[in-house]
Amino acid sequence: MRVVAGELKGRKLASPPRGKGVRPTSDRVREAIFSILGGRAEGADVLDLFAGTGALSVEALSRGARRATLVDDDTGPARRNVEGLGLGEHCRIVRSDVQAFLEQEQARFSLIFCDPPYTLADRLQAPLNKLVPDRLTDEGVLVVESAKRNPLRLALPLQTEREYGETHVAVYGGSRA
Repeated sequence: MRVVAGELKGRKLASPPRGKGVRPTSDRVREAIFSILGGRAEGADVLDLFAGTGALSVEALSRGARRATLVDDDTGPARRNVEGLGLGEHCRIVRSDVQAFLEQEQARFSLIFCDPPYTLADRLQAPLNKLVPDRLTDEGVLVVESAKRNPLRLALPLQTEREYGETHVAVYGGSRA
């Protein structure tokens, strides 16, 4: 895995060994997501839920995001990439259950990535519908990555959705958009 574009283009991203429960967003899907977003990453305050390796946040920072908050119950893979690429001063890494984090966090973000384990989509739909809209700025964008066979759908205005292999990507506008 490598950073697709921006200041860090071509830099290698560390990824955990296969079978360790982390499914990093592929270079192809990341490139497609940022193509859909256009320049929205520039100057953004990013929230990366289920951050895993942090690849989406790293890509956003490479493309001009101001700062990123990465949340996962295992922050090791994300921390390795953030520290390895010298992005520590732009990142807040939070080891937490995503639902618990969203219940306590008060900040709002202009760009939110949500890439939960595909098997948890059904269980997460209701809490994410309840908690994510309040964390999104009025003009903010939410990108949800889920399984093509069981896409995670949220009750926000849908801007677009696409499929890449077995991956479903949905882009939502803010709750007040």
